[in-house]
Amino acid sequence: MCTARRQGQPPCTPLRVGPHLVNPVSSVRDLGIYIDADLSGRTQVLKTTASCFAALRQLRTVRRCLPSSTYKTLIVSLVLSRLDYGNATLSGLPDYQFRRLQSVINAAARSICNLRRSDHVTPALVELHWLSAVDRVNFKVATLIYRCLHDLAPPYLSSTLHRVAEVESRRRLRSSADTDILLVPRSRLVTVGDRSFPVAGPRTWNDLPEAVRSAPSLSSFKQQLKTVLFSRRYT
Repeated sequence: MCTARRQGQPPCTPLRVGPHLVNPVSSVRDLGIYIDADLSGRTQVLKTTASCFAALRQLRTVRRCLPSSTYKTLIVSLVLSRLDYGNATLSGLPDYQFRRLQSVINAAARSICNLRRSDHVTPALVELHWLSAVDRVNFKVATLIYRCLHDLAPPYLSSTLHRVAEVESRRRLRSSADTDILLVPRSRLVTVGDRSFPVAGPRTWNDLPEAVRSAPSLSSFKQQLKTVLFSRRYT
């Protein structure tokens, strides 16, 4: 991938791979997720918000023909599902990127509750019991960590996590008494390293209450996790 065009430099020259020429690009798409050359997540956020608003505009044309419950179901399945797809890759993005994603949630809530753009949207979000954009990402990451710790995730993810109690040099620390606390490895780059799964995942996990981390089942964990994230945001 090439970042020269974005930085105002001359375009990158094609790369020769055997008899073929490969043209560098600023972003690629893999499994429906856009990956930028600088791993900024910018393209993924822009494409996601654009597709969500397009679906929302289409749904508004049939708003008066549907019951409120049906319209809400369509919003969740056709708009919020797009917002949540692959959102674990957006962990650690700057606040202005999450504000773009949050604008989709706010617009969907206003559409369901028949609010104007000037109306305060927080009461609608509380009534709908919707998590914010950043909390939806934290929910996905924390759920993935729970799966890894309970052998419900692929080994290539589970092998990147280590409990503090299992690290020989840290067994005497006070934090090692909590067997669910994960080791947060050091990273060189804040913009990239801190957003990687082995770093961002344990940080999100360690920030949860012990009662949530020790949930007996995945369904119980998800229920308690949403309650905690929702309470932190709106109470």
